[in-house]
Amino acid sequence: MKRPALPQEVRALAALVLHEVFDHGRSLNQALPEYSQACPERDRGLLKELCFGALRYATTYLLVLQELIPTPLKRKDGDIQALILIGLYQLEHTRIPDHAALSATVDACRLLHKDWAAGLINGVLRRYQREQTQLAEKFAKNPNYRYAHPQWLLDRIRSAWPDHWQETLEANNQHPPMTLRVNTQKIDREAYLAKLTAASIEAVACRYSPAGITLVEALPVEALPGFAEGEISVQDEAAQLAAYLIAPQTGMRLLDACCAPGGKTCHLLELAPEADLLAIDIDPNRLTRVTQNLERLGLNAELKAWDLTDLAGWWDGRPFDAILLDAACSATGVVRRHPDIKHLRRASDLAPLAKLQQRLLAALWQTLKPGGRLVYATCSVLPDENSKQIQEFSRQHPDAIHEALTVPWGLPQAFGRQLLPQAGGHDGFYYAVLHKAERTDGT
Repeated sequence: MKRPALPQEVRALAALVLHEVFDHGRSLNQALPEYSQACPERDRGLLKELCFGALRYATTYLLVLQELIPTPLKRKDGDIQALILIGLYQLEHTRIPDHAALSATVDACRLLHKDWAAGLINGVLRRYQREQTQLAEKFAKNPNYRYAHPQWLLDRIRSAWPDHWQETLEANNQHPPMTLRVNTQKIDREAYLAKLTAASIEAVACRYSPAGITLVEALPVEALPGFAEGEISVQDEAAQLAAYLIAPQTGMRLLDACCAPGGKTCHLLELAPEADLLAIDIDPNRLTRVTQNLERLGLNAELKAWDLTDLAGWWDGRPFDAILLDAACSATGVVRRHPDIKHLRRASDLAPLAKLQQRLLAALWQTLKPGGRLVYATCSVLPDENSKQIQEFSRQHPDAIHEALTVPWGLPQAFGRQLLPQAGGHDGFYYAVLHKAERTDGT
């Protein structure tokens, strides 16, 4: 059946995007581009802000709604609940005048063909304005309200990081910085910083990545000098560290496993353009983005879409000198970039993910040459996917030698190092390096 035409009003569209996330389990990356097409170009930035912001604080607002709407809305009215969340976000976190935010949010329900909800939305938002202080006092001791995280995730982070859990949760609710990676094959970092200064763009060098630059304010990539020419790419500082751990050299045979969208693939080749690199991802659609990035940067790699655990389907039997496994994970280290994770992830997802990570490690280890290195990476902050995973793998594989990383970043673990998300800085990431023992049988 053909779907009715989408409204063009930004709040109505934002409500439909959130409805897709909450009630249909779609990610923001899937839903937002689709609905953005119906949005006037001048409002697309606001559409993104409303969707990301309302999802960022949805756990808090859903508690508030239990007080403001004693009878829960029906599932079929999830778009109206989403619209109320968007209204609450505007009142608390944007510079939109309250009267304008309230009026436009009420009007949006009519564009969703639910005129009956106008009085409800108006009443809820006005009551929130009157009772905001009392509500904050009522929930002051409720960590779900304060930190806007679901209970299971809050508990996991607090248990894993008893000395850092509060700042981790707070960092998850902040806008992430826009960080660039300089392509040192074309320009060095100091020269590119000078270009930014000449263009009146404020930026600072990253602390840990030699190629990293953080912008004081985010900009469209088209506004950045040299972007089209391949001088820079957008990539978080923590993600940039992967290529330095691999330390690629000319002549090396490299595998970038779970490679999409290709930031690490390109960085490896920027450091060693003549390396023989195979990049694999299970999703052929996501490889399109990898191809685009390689083409813009003028780099070459062999790309394959395949299940990495099916060695017979993709491996030619030639061992790799080094492997980067950026494993599928809970993505709990990048919640600030993907606030829908709070609502799409479940505690029950962790065990299947851990099993997949085990299978990937076991399969790829067979393709690594003796004396080679494997860098295991996740954008998770949960030890079950990280240090415990490497500990168990090392126990099962006597030829796996763990390298204690002597680097200035991250929290040292029994196995590997953990970066937690930093306000104004890098995302949450985990890295471990394993070496495959040389054979002693002379073969």
